[in-house]
Amino acid sequence: WAIIPPANTVAVRMNLASMQGKKFSFSGMVKESGLMSVYDGLSAGVLRQVFYASSRFGLFETFRDKLHEIRGKTDFASRVGVGAVTGGIAAYISCPMEVAVVRMSNDSTLPPKERRNYKGVTDVAQRIIKEEGVAAFWRGSTPFVTRAMMVGVFQVATLDQFKGMYASMLNQKKNSIPNVFCAAMTSGLIYSIATMPLEASKNRMASQKADPKTGKLPYKTVFQTLSKVSSEEGFLALYHGFLPYYGRCGGHTVTMFIIVQMLRDYYTKFAL
Repeated sequence: WAIIPPANTVAVRMNLASMQGKKFSFSGMVKESGLMSVYDGLSAGVLRQVFYASSRFGLFETFRDKLHEIRGKTDFASRVGVGAVTGGIAAYISCPMEVAVVRMSNDSTLPPKERRNYKGVTDVAQRIIKEEGVAAFWRGSTPFVTRAMMVGVFQVATLDQFKGMYASMLNQKKNSIPNVFCAAMTSGLIYSIATMPLEASKNRMASQKADPKTGKLPYKTVFQTLSKVSSEEGFLALYHGFLPYYGRCGGHTVTMFIIVQMLRDYYTKFAL
């Protein structure tokens, strides 16, 4: 995850720019906040991955193996179901860190009077508990969990399918580094397209503030958020920031699965 934050920060800011009535540009972001602002939220992002990635992959293999014992086989349908369930569980566990990532990544783009000026992930946690209550950590959890379930399906469950397809089409050795790279880039693209609207919904729900006059939040549920954005800004507003989002998703998917494959190869060669 330490490699991906620049793409994640740009994606979040581009996606939220339309909500703030702004036009986003990378040069403008650097001019206003400095080049290192692309790493805003890094500490929260790393902490999120500790909980999210470890839970997702650990639970996936545990549930998959248990289902294999019960059914006597592991097919694509099993992987899809297990990927969705374990992705959702992992997302719910790590939702507090996701809220911290969104807020820290977007804070410097807000008007000076509206900025929260977080000092770090610990400061985010302490202030959310004090100012908004513990429940605020799960604000936007529905789109995050739904997105994670889709990621479990489109990223994890499809990877083996694409590895087999590219091995046949391009005459690659299955599970070789080039084979994993091609499969990961493709699965990353598919899940980026499928989950971007939910990512946009989650970003808006996690970063929103209550109306100072009415005390009401503008975004209440994922479907209401998607409907409100589509009707007021157009459906494509949900895809603002798609290229850096794919850079984040594709880059993260490729890096993660290549490292996993290298560790597996190392373990097979030296530990067995």
